[in-house]
Amino acid sequence: MDEPGRVFAFQGVHMARGKLLAVGAAALSFVAATAHPALAQEKLVGTYGDFRTVLSFKVADAALQKFIPAGWQSSPFTTGPSKGANVSLVLIDTLTGQGPDGKPENTAQTAVLAFPVKKTGTEATVPMVFAGLVSSADKAPGPYGVYEPAKATVVRSTRTDPDGKSSADESWDFSAGNNAGISVQLQFVHAPAARTKQETRVYSAKMPDFHRIYRIEQAPDVVRSSETGVDRVQKVAFKITASNIAPLFDGSEKLVSITSVPWYTRQVSLPSDSTQ
Repeated sequence: MDEPGRVFAFQGVHMARGKLLAVGAAALSFVAATAHPALAQEKLVGTYGDFRTVLSFKVADAALQKFIPAGWQSSPFTTGPSKGANVSLVLIDTLTGQGPDGKPENTAQTAVLAFPVKKTGTEATVPMVFAGLVSSADKAPGPYGVYEPAKATVVRSTRTDPDGKSSADESWDFSAGNNAGISVQLQFVHAPAARTKQETRVYSAKMPDFHRIYRIEQAPDVVRSSETGVDRVQKVAFKITASNIAPLFDGSEKLVSITSVPWYTRQVSLPSDSTQ
């Protein structure tokens, strides 16, 4: 998801490179199909407006390798505020959704785990989704085949002082079966953010030949980066538990960056030869 811009779907992760997931972490905006004649050869899935927050991590390479499908290799971010990160957690609160017919769709909250990878023998780095929790059961296992249904509680508040200083307080809690869960609490100060556009392809670790095309507009605000020295975070706490991903978050992980993407819109399409 975030870094899914490539706040990956998953930073601004993710989805600049890796800005999930992560993607893509937020507000990425996919432009309308009518503005892109080339889209005539694609299958429009829908157009969505999200709020996203992306946390990018450096986890143990040996643990991560177990999640990467054959024929692919990890490709950690080499530049930007998430330099060195190899996994992104993309927290998504979808605010609006329209199907290919323009009719509104039900929305959901999603916690997506993704990593930057490249196909062996190639140079292009892309986000690949390998796990996630989603608040709506009918959206599991989702387009990437890896989402689990979960109960979600998302609370966000923003305060602007008389001097114009804007700060945010966020709480994201996802709880699924088998004691699986993702919990993040954040407090930080906003800074002006510039709008960016990009196009990326997001892949599935379960079905590595499958991908979706994202055309995104977003306004990412990097609130913490160990690479650039930016740190406007006043509080951060996270807990990620699940038997399948526990080896990645055993306490040895390093939080590399946090990106707030309060404005993220995306137009999602499938390649013309997709069977989905």
